[in-house]
Amino acid sequence: MLKITPLRLVQTLALTLLVSAAQAGDPPQTPTTPPTGINLVEADQVVKLQAEGAILVDARKAAEFAEASIKGAVSVPYDPEVSAKDANFDPSRDKYDLGKIPDKSKNYVVFCNASACWKSFKLVTVMAREGYKNLYWYRNGFPDWKARKLPVE
Repeated sequence: MLKITPLRLVQTLALTLLVSAAQAGDPPQTPTTPPTGINLVEADQVVKLQAEGAILVDARKAAEFAEASIKGAVSVPYDPEVSAKDANFDPSRDKYDLGKIPDKSKNYVVFCNASACWKSFKLVTVMAREGYKNLYWYRNGFPDWKARKLPVE
């Protein structure tokens, strides 16, 4: 039988607090599966979709887009982002301008700053609710694109 000493108890509690503190500091990750009706894509699929005429939509803040983005992308910033970083967010609390992408029948690939960035998840979800038909979510986003040394501007 395991004997619990005061020292072991203190060590266990300290370790528990450290793990909890580390987890509390990590931003919540976006879901690993896309919302219903939306396709999750990787960089190679984005390249192919863009070559076939898909419109790439950068959901990051306008300032981030101005610094650099995927070559040919359109800026539709999901800013300010007020709603919870949660799959069941309230889109009425946030601001987005779908007027920049009026044709609901085109193919759209939506991205932002990878799995800890909720802007693309939220924007592609809103687009689906608004009747856009051909939606793709590039969850790994701009950091992955840059790491692969694909075209930016």
